Amino acid sequence: MELRRLRLDEAAVRRYVEALWLPYHRELESIVDGHALADDVDLVAAEVTHRLERLAVDGHRTWIAVDGLDADGSTDSAFRPDSDGDLAGFVTTDVDESPSVFDRPDRLTVGDLYVLESYRGTGLVDTLLERAAERARAVGCDALSLEVDVDNARAMAVYERHGFETDRRQLSLPIEAD
Repeated sequence: MELRRLRLDEAAVRRYVEALWLPYHRELESIVDGHALADDVDLVAAEVTHRLERLAVDGHRTWIAVDGLDADGSTDSAFRPDSDGDLAGFVTTDVDESPSVFDRPDRLTVGDLYVLESYRGTGLVDTLLERAAERARAVGCDALSLEVDVDNARAMAVYERHGFETDRRQLSLPIEAD
């Protein structure tokens, strides 16, 4: 298994979206209230456009776990869309810079983390979280943060097993139209 950085390349992004992003969000849709995907949008095209925009942001990174590649020893090799390897999972991160008016360090936010079912239990989650931690250290962040849906008990258990602790709660209130 090798981690490859997703680069600003439309073909690579399309492969990632089709093989990992869409299955991830279809799974979330089935277990998380309020995570329904739109049915009147070309999901792949819309997400490819969005992901290309995100990849252009300096603090954003997406790493893809690719199975079946010959390891080249690099920790930041680019993911190639024509790769023969099987995509197994991914993690996205963003630098959350602290505004100068707050006395807190910058944090690295894990946006999404997903492992295909056939790779669960293999330690791939550990590898993806370690890559996020490496990125945090490289950019001078001394904490990882993430959000997880309360309906996603499996994900909460994984994060707690890795030492994540709840430090905030996000609450929402439905507003009825007049």
